[in-house]
Amino acid sequence: MFSLRRGQPTLLLILWGAVIEHGYPAQGWLTFRQARAAGGSVRKGERGTAIVYADRFVPAAERQRARDAGEEARSVPFLKRFTVFNAAQCEGLPDDVPASAPPLPERELFPVAEEVIAASGVEVRIGGDMAYYAPGPDYVQVPPQPAFFHQIDYYRTCLHELAHATGHASRLARDLSDPFGSKGYAREELVAELGSAFLCAALGIRPTVRHADYIACWLDVLREDSRAIFRAASAASKAADWLLARRPAQQTEAQA
Repeated sequence: MFSLRRGQPTLLLILWGAVIEHGYPAQGWLTFRQARAAGGSVRKGERGTAIVYADRFVPAAERQRARDAGEEARSVPFLKRFTVFNAAQCEGLPDDVPASAPPLPERELFPVAEEVIAASGVEVRIGGDMAYYAPGPDYVQVPPQPAFFHQIDYYRTCLHELAHATGHASRLARDLSDPFGSKGYAREELVAELGSAFLCAALGIRPTVRHADYIACWLDVLREDSRAIFRAASAASKAADWLLARRPAQQTEAQA
């Protein structure tokens, strides 16, 4: 069984994302060789999940050098790539293999937020360890919900990224071309964060404030333009309205 340790958060998130994406029943992962060694095999046609293991080690020569010099041995960083397969992709494995890794925590679903996400029409990809909106290919990426310290933060994050997505040329057509760290980027982040706050308020989710570095960027923008907050709030309100209007319950109420 491939060993997962607490010091490998990115690796854990990748595998959590794969479990959610493919609907595997448990977090049991093996390399091709490990499956064979366990008496089983990977089923024909199954595609593995690529992961990269990062760690450090001390070569024997360095340990000897450090002993001779009376110094502390220097470790060497390394990366190693693996392709692993979920136990559900294998056959002939012992019964205890799928249960040898802890199962993914159950999701804490918030139905009204799920409705907004699904009705948006924006592709939401689950996996990895970062949340972002990719304007070119037009998709939202978020880590698996159980990866968040508070699972409700998954929905706050999804709504923030979906607020960004409303700026696409096919929707509300905001300028999303400003690079990271620029004033224009900070303005768009402010729009997305206010949009998320408006959506949370409408859906009954308690809003939260983002990281201090975001706030510092917003303050720079607001110092330069005292009306920036009003323009951002207006754009955020339009973004929230665009998303809420597509929610099935909202459409039913409008037709009544």
